[in-house]
Amino acid sequence: MTRAPIRIANFSGYLGDRRTAIDEALAGDPVDVLMGDYLAEITLASLSAAYHRDPSRGYVEYFVRQLRPHLATIAERGTKVVTNAGGFHPARLAEVLRSEVAAAGVDLHVAHIEGDNILTDLGRLGSEGHVFDNLDSGAPLSSWTATPIAANAYLGGWGITEALHAGADIVVCGRVTDASLTVGPAAWWHGWSTDDWDALAGAVVAGHIIECGAHAVGGNFSGFLDIPHRTVPGFPIGEIAADGTCVITKHTRDGGAVTADTVTAQLVYEIQGPVYLNPDVTVRLDHVRVDEVGPDRVAVTGAEGAPPPPTTKVALFGRVGFSVVNTVFVTAPHVEEKIALIRDQLVGALPDGVDVDLTPIGTAADDPESQWAATVALRVMATSDDAETLASAHVGAALGSLYLQGIPGYFHDGAAGLHSAPQPRIDYWPGLLDQTALGHRAVFADGNSLPAPVPTTAPVVPQPNHPEPHEAPLSDRVTRVPLGTVVHARSGDKGGNSNVGVWTPDPRAWLWLRRFLTTDEVRRLLPEAKDLDIIRHEFPDLRAIHFVFKGLLGTGGSSNLRIDQVGKAIGEYLRSRQVLIPDDLLGTTEFDSAGAESAATGTPDDTTTEAAR
Repeated sequence: MTRAPIRIANFSGYLGDRRTAIDEALAGDPVDVLMGDYLAEITLASLSAAYHRDPSRGYVEYFVRQLRPHLATIAERGTKVVTNAGGFHPARLAEVLRSEVAAAGVDLHVAHIEGDNILTDLGRLGSEGHVFDNLDSGAPLSSWTATPIAANAYLGGWGITEALHAGADIVVCGRVTDASLTVGPAAWWHGWSTDDWDALAGAVVAGHIIECGAHAVGGNFSGFLDIPHRTVPGFPIGEIAADGTCVITKHTRDGGAVTADTVTAQLVYEIQGPVYLNPDVTVRLDHVRVDEVGPDRVAVTGAEGAPPPPTTKVALFGRVGFSVVNTVFVTAPHVEEKIALIRDQLVGALPDGVDVDLTPIGTAADDPESQWAATVALRVMATSDDAETLASAHVGAALGSLYLQGIPGYFHDGAAGLHSAPQPRIDYWPGLLDQTALGHRAVFADGNSLPAPVPTTAPVVPQPNHPEPHEAPLSDRVTRVPLGTVVHARSGDKGGNSNVGVWTPDPRAWLWLRRFLTTDEVRRLLPEAKDLDIIRHEFPDLRAIHFVFKGLLGTGGSSNLRIDQVGKAIGEYLRSRQVLIPDDLLGTTEFDSAGAESAATGTPDDTTTEAAR
């Protein structure tokens, strides 16, 4: 008999997310599973440093405080809890939770998932011929100059499924894929087999949408001005049917909204293209559709599945040096010349072996009407391979010494101070490892374990090739306005690559958007990416274009020198760029807006040329 859809409620999208989320979820609408995701790549790097200092920890400790008050309620309702809060030590978190369960006097069974932490196995695996090819460059791990301090394979959802089948109420994971936290419970609930490819693909899509918490409910959304009660957006619920299709919704009592656009924003977030690789299934996103089927209810259909690749990703982290970061302020006029003098004075004051990276933030107004409008923040990052050398540089003191010998209009935030203590820089290596080399299993309180089934695999499906459009947009009248006037965007990171999904909610604008937003145009709009390898794909059913900027984030967010370390703001930067948009898409022939520049053209050929710039 076909079971009703499983209702999976997210309560965390990253390490540091709103800590009242479990309280909110249990006070909201009934659900079958509570799911919490804490491990983004950059937060995994941070947690790896903590684990390296103290191997008895390395898990998300505040999760225990989140869950503690609700153990009796969870037991009474029969709600399952699945999370990757185990971080680098899921076995220890499972022990702590069992102590909490005993203290609460309730009957709950805790299991944890093992097999992802392969740091101590790297030597053996290397001798067996596994080279951990870099996912981006193809280089072998032996070419990496960093010494690994953490190595965690991305596991699929079948270990979670086995744990739930065996009676676990709380399943603690380390580095499973984010979507696995949804796939595992859905496969358990519906009794799927490892080759139910389309159903599994649908569950991966559902998991991808709800894994980032309030993202799907209007958080971090370019259309936030249209989101009701946006001060505290709620957390999403995925209702996953037996065929893998789903409805994304939220708790009725909570703020925010679930719309076709908030769901699309998450669909195009942190993917590499229409082919989405997962240890359990290869997902084709080409024809995924979103349809609003009720207030705060969006149906997601069209995902297609195929056997997964034979390899899975391994996140390796290694220390590559140390950094000290401070922010000082430069006042106009002559901002460029002043920054150049600061650079020269710092370089002369710091010892050999210390490099300095200066990044100005913002631009002073031509005719500032306040002191702050005349001010540019200057982020100063000093780096060194050696902590002692960097500490001896006394970077904060060096910056503090510039007041009387340096530029006019120089200051720092006295309330924040200036700092000299080095912090480790952690490099990231996304390697590949055969799934058959993993010891993926569910482990229970008595020490017994169940191996996760290994699905049938197939060669990696390459991303499709979408030719660049050559037809220029046609319009008699165009107006210069921000691109964001007619499009939404969301950006994120995958290792050293940044991705941006751009889509339009207006079907009339889709033909113009896909013709206009070519790779060459994106290079013009985003000068930071003009020399990079850029991959472009189209998603017609979502009216979306997706770009991957290879190497924009260096080798990863944890080690690059960018202020926007993981590219979260690139989508909004792109939307802020002014371009020529046909007036009929703006709903007016005279677009009356500050900074808008109407452009009437003399001939159709002139229009075509001007609108394509």
